[in-house]
Amino acid sequence: MFRISQFMQEIVKPTPLGPKRNGRPEALPASPEVDQPAEGTSAAVHGATASRSGFAPASGRHCSALRGRPGPVVIWNLVRRCNLTCRHCYSISADKDFPGELDTQEVYTVMDDLTAFRVPVLILSGGEPLLRPDIFDIARRAKGMGFYVGLSSNGTLVTRTNIRAIADTGFDYVGVSLDGIEHTHDRFRRKDGAFEESLHGIRLCRDAGIKVGVRFTLTQDNAHDLPALLQLVEEEGIDKFYLSHLNYAGRGNKNRGSDAVTETTRRAMDLLFNTAWMYAEAGRHKEFVTGNNDADGVYLLFWVRRHFPQLEGHIRARLAQWGGNSSGVNVANIDNLGNVHPDTMWWHHNLGNVRERPFSAIWQDTSDPLMAGLKAVPRQLKGRCGACGYFDICGGNTRVRAQQLTGDPWQEDPACYLSDAEIGVSSSPEHSQSCVCSSSPR
Repeated sequence: MFRISQFMQEIVKPTPLGPKRNGRPEALPASPEVDQPAEGTSAAVHGATASRSGFAPASGRHCSALRGRPGPVVIWNLVRRCNLTCRHCYSISADKDFPGELDTQEVYTVMDDLTAFRVPVLILSGGEPLLRPDIFDIARRAKGMGFYVGLSSNGTLVTRTNIRAIADTGFDYVGVSLDGIEHTHDRFRRKDGAFEESLHGIRLCRDAGIKVGVRFTLTQDNAHDLPALLQLVEEEGIDKFYLSHLNYAGRGNKNRGSDAVTETTRRAMDLLFNTAWMYAEAGRHKEFVTGNNDADGVYLLFWVRRHFPQLEGHIRARLAQWGGNSSGVNVANIDNLGNVHPDTMWWHHNLGNVRERPFSAIWQDTSDPLMAGLKAVPRQLKGRCGACGYFDICGGNTRVRAQQLTGDPWQEDPACYLSDAEIGVSSSPEHSQSCVCSSSPR
């Protein structure tokens, strides 16, 4: 996850770099807020206490640098059943029961391991998690164990009947997806009236004093609604806006032809940066974040270069501390069957199952080539990503799109919307080869 608002605050009031830890500067003070990717997308989710420093190049069966460090944020798809069949759902959920899902006691056993492993955050997701009968029991237990607990919902099942239970459970955050205004959203969600139902759920959460946010998946088919959605967030007093770029997983992979093209993405990011700056400059608190395209950090640096050139060096250092993509490092996924994945977009790649081995053991095991590559510092990438002069900011972006299009997770991310000239890359053939990337600014 890329926290635009946090960097806008650095423009308003720059703070000194902290002491170095394990050879890297101390990161910005981390907010405990995390979010679940809008259905069918991914976010590089960063935990409340998860440090970005310290991973040695992965080799052998276990990564010893993990010991004594906070575990990753865990996005947990507790149930696959959903009352909607969204066009970009990464879990390909449907309104039916899926056999073999973890029962309540199995969930509790996993939670015990997660807390011992110092996992700071649980995002309870689905499908639609409110369709799981024991969702409030699970969430209350998680809160009692000290986890930061988020609920990732489509919002249509947040009603006057259950809003008190949602509030009493003490969720730290509720994220609800809106993929446009009215008919646009309904078309994406494949249900007439879904927009009004989701907005009603958001209002109920807001009025109950629950921190609530809107998640929006940017595509070529709904980008025109972004200005109206930002206006809605303002008018409704919604706490947070999260823009997620489309990732190629589940139905999102089948519908990748609707992914936003370069100019559409850049216009959307310019609008989002300008809106976030308006709030920051006025001293008004509202969170703006993005996920699933870590090139957003580099594009923000270009925005700073245009508007605040005197702060470019400072913001660049802060962006390098953030470091971009965190799949397999600071964000993890457990699916409804107990399979562990590097993040929610990797459901086609299992690392192990919590019924057979504790999550903590699975997560530290780098005998899997994908996990070894994700945990390597630096990641060994190819093409534009391997030669990019801003690799230290972006971290090579998401690996799923490269894998889906080429079969090689270490190829360049095809959804990077920055030009060769902007990232200091020539079009010569050698950039198709693997490259250890420089961390120096261009």
